[in-house]
Amino acid sequence: MTPPWVRPTARVLVLSPAGRVLLLGARLTAPDAVPGDVLFWYTPGGGVEAGESLRVAAARELAEEVGLVVEPTALEGPVWLRRHLGSFGDRVVDSRETFFVLRDVEHVVDASGRTELELLGDEPHRWWSVEEVAAGPAAFAPGDLATLLPELLAGPWTGPPRVVDT
Repeated sequence: MTPPWVRPTARVLVLSPAGRVLLLGARLTAPDAVPGDVLFWYTPGGGVEAGESLRVAAARELAEEVGLVVEPTALEGPVWLRRHLGSFGDRVVDSRETFFVLRDVEHVVDASGRTELELLGDEPHRWWSVEEVAAGPAAFAPGDLATLLPELLAGPWTGPPRVVDT
């Protein structure tokens, strides 16, 4: 059996002035799959490239996935750490996720910088309120997003990163 692919990732909780969070809808189950319905909603972000810091990767991923260009120093945190083991096609991926926050963002998503695989996935985006996340029935990553968001929305993160839903 092939060992899991350990993948360091950097993610960003993009928060609007109205307290909404920007999420993308995952639709692919494999790199060669036809996109289906949204499987779950997740924060922008992705893999850290060789020689890249987590913060720089997070800023790069924002530009690629949603067209939002920010300086890495504009990102608050890290605020959360999450480990997720899951399958993508025939490969097991061991994602080691680090989350940052970007506050008071008003932005129209531009997907033109997405990678070939991201374009294939044709992922929708949506700004969600805490109430909408809590009401479900959609799935979110992390799974406890509804209970975690209020603390982030209350103000700047001042503590160490918190380990969240695994």
